[in-house]
Amino acid sequence: MTAPLATPEEVAQYLRTTTTKLTNDRYRGIGPKFVKHGRRVLYRWDDVHAWTEANLLQRTDDRRAV
Repeated sequence: MTAPLATPEEVAQYLRTTTTKLTNDRYRGIGPKFVKHGRRVLYRWDDVHAWTEANLLQRTDDRRAV
């Protein structure tokens, strides 16, 4: 069984950010993967969790060049 899809509002709450930030991240291609269903944007929780894991840092100067 697949995990349910999340709305931008749910993901923003989970990541403690705003839907505007998620929109900007989608535009820049730096946020979690997302699904377009017509005009709706949805996220798979597996992708949100994978994105979070991929962006773990040990130190503040560990940032990769973007």
